[in-house]
Amino acid sequence: MKNKKLATIVAVGLMAALCFVGNYLQIKIPNGVLITRIHFGNVPCLLAGLLFGGIPGGLAAGIGSGLYDLLDPVYIISSPVTFLNKFAMGFLAGYLAKSEKRLKNETAHILLCAIIGQLAYIVLYVGKTYLSQRLLGYEVGTALSASAMNLLTSSVNAVISVAVSAPLYFALQKPLKATYFRDLVAQRNKRSEKWYLYVIVGAVFIALLALAVWFNVINKK
Repeated sequence: MKNKKLATIVAVGLMAALCFVGNYLQIKIPNGVLITRIHFGNVPCLLAGLLFGGIPGGLAAGIGSGLYDLLDPVYIISSPVTFLNKFAMGFLAGYLAKSEKRLKNETAHILLCAIIGQLAYIVLYVGKTYLSQRLLGYEVGTALSASAMNLLTSSVNAVISVAVSAPLYFALQKPLKATYFRDLVAQRNKRSEKWYLYVIVGAVFIALLALAVWFNVINKK
């Protein structure tokens, strides 16, 4: 158990570093209101979840991406929201990837998990964009325009992330099972987990996300 805990900490640290570095492989696109990006930062976010599971994947995605925002003056006040949104992406992809209820085709299962993780992030990111713009006083048309641009770039990022992370998962899972991370890669979710715990966690997540969006808007005014 101690070795597994240490392996988890190391895996989170390594994948968080990759998530951080991946964000620098980017093209920034000003859209008149915000700056959106085409980037490779979501690839390791998904990969962390697919390889190591929900909590490690979510933490790696959130920490690495949140740290990138924290060190960029353009995105610094958005870092709490980024942490939560990227955590949701990595957690969902990872939790589903390690589920005992799986599609018969392993490739289809992993692709579906990656797609669901990305879709969750897109919904949260675009929703946050629209809500923030409206709370800042922008007209509906302006908020929709900014959200549409973010939806476009997020969709491109999603295609890149799924197309790259899924093959990397299959390339790395077998070699990693022969390393210190074998227990993490081979793990499956426990059937004894209670459904109401996820309801509570979901409610806390939504509350934290709302607080982070409010913090972001207050600091922009």
